[in-house]
Amino acid sequence: MKHIILTYSIAFLPVLGFSQNKKQFISEFGKTYEVSKPDFKTDLQHELKAVFDVGRSFPDSTKVNPLIHTAARYLNMHIKTGVSFDKLSVALVIHGAAANDILNDIKYKNIYGIDNPNTPLITALSEKGVQIILCGQTAAHRNISRQDIHPEIKLALSAMTALVQLQNENYRLINF
Repeated sequence: MKHIILTYSIAFLPVLGFSQNKKQFISEFGKTYEVSKPDFKTDLQHELKAVFDVGRSFPDSTKVNPLIHTAARYLNMHIKTGVSFDKLSVALVIHGAAANDILNDIKYKNIYGIDNPNTPLITALSEKGVQIILCGQTAAHRNISRQDIHPEIKLALSAMTALVQLQNENYRLINF
């Protein structure tokens, strides 16, 4: 029954004023939908600084972590809405089980037998200026060295430290 309701709802998205955006700021990732005439207007004047708290991974090691993917969606939907890129700042703080999702392909392959499906996404986000920060406590606990992670990842003392410091810099915490 849930499947039928979901299919029915998606079929009527255009009627409700939603349509899939085809052009992406980060082209390979971050599919979004256009929302025509929203009642809650997007502020185009102020900075939108977001820090995503990413501490979970998902069972299927062949797929991109959707929590990391959300950063691409965040950028894409705001750029398409008219927010200037220079008003967007995004950071991901990685800890816990999500640490394996930022391993380099060699280390990931040693664990899962395949290249890391998150590598292209991490590269694309890094190229757009997204800070990706790994909790040093998680890294130490999981025996993850700097050589084991994607080269664009920054190492922090802890996730807690990074989250507090970024919020002190007026980043707003997004936690799913």
